[in-house]
Amino acid sequence: MLTHRRSADRGHVDHGWLNARHSFSFASYHDPDHMGFRALRVINEDVIAAGQGFGTHPHRDMEILTYVIEGALEHKDNMGNGSVIRPGDVQWMSAGSGVTHSEFNPSADETTHLLQIWILPDRKDRVPDYGEKHFSVSDRTNRLRLVASRDGADGSLTWGQDVRLYASLLDNQHRVQLDLDPARHAWIQLIKGSLTVNGEHLASGDALAISEESHLDISATAASEFLVFDLT
Repeated sequence: MLTHRRSADRGHVDHGWLNARHSFSFASYHDPDHMGFRALRVINEDVIAAGQGFGTHPHRDMEILTYVIEGALEHKDNMGNGSVIRPGDVQWMSAGSGVTHSEFNPSADETTHLLQIWILPDRKDRVPDYGEKHFSVSDRTNRLRLVASRDGADGSLTWGQDVRLYASLLDNQHRVQLDLDPARHAWIQLIKGSLTVNGEHLASGDALAISEESHLDISATAASEFLVFDLT
């Protein structure tokens, strides 16, 4: 079963310094038909103006992953972590029993474009944790590169839920495939480009919720960047 979530149907807010599109209900955007998908609770596509960002704020009981598309993001938290992440960097934070952090665009003249992803953890009150890894363009090109998983397989980040997250840069007319347990589910988020997934066409910003399927056949009809979530 394939359910198409079109880019234009996402929630949208423009605060001037932040232009955001929400795949699921978030902040002032509420859609009872889109509260999440399985353990996937948030996919926000954010464009942050130069020198702007999110001041120090708290989180609890959430696995939070940031995927930078363009520009840079500066992170600081109360665990003592501080870094600037750029395209190819995947950053993860387990909020667990509680953390505070800030996120800013450190550039004086360029915007930051990113996806922020929240996953519900498999249990509450985890010990807060943090990690980041770089996955090169070549490592993600014309393949599904595992970037986060519960067991840290293939050098991926380890997070607190049975979700396997893949990232891919697919050249035009190239194809990748993924076998699925039909009892599991998947979500494909197309960041940019054009894909056909099991016969369903996706345009830039579109997503596809997938259930009761044993195989994904993903082909690019233009150079594309996308994520695939394999969920219980």
